[in-house]
Amino acid sequence: MIRIRMKCFGRKKQKTYRIVIMHSKTRRDGKVIEEVGFLNPRTKEIRLNFEKIRIRLEQGAQPSDTVKNLLSKAKII
Repeated sequence: MIRIRMKCFGRKKQKTYRIVIMHSKTRRDGKVIEEVGFLNPRTKEIRLNFEKIRIRLEQGAQPSDTVKNLLSKAKII
């Protein structure tokens, strides 16, 4: 199953996240299929590629709970 979820990167105690498309069995920081967004919780910056996310949702990708909340705030879902 394909999932839309967050991948950590950045320095210790200053994490930022990438919103990525990956297989559900893959580790959190493992190999991704496609990157579709970015989240910086310190500066509240959110960048999403609406076209790619919409295409993947139509193909059957399931968002994680956190990503689902972000997408609903952005009015994609």
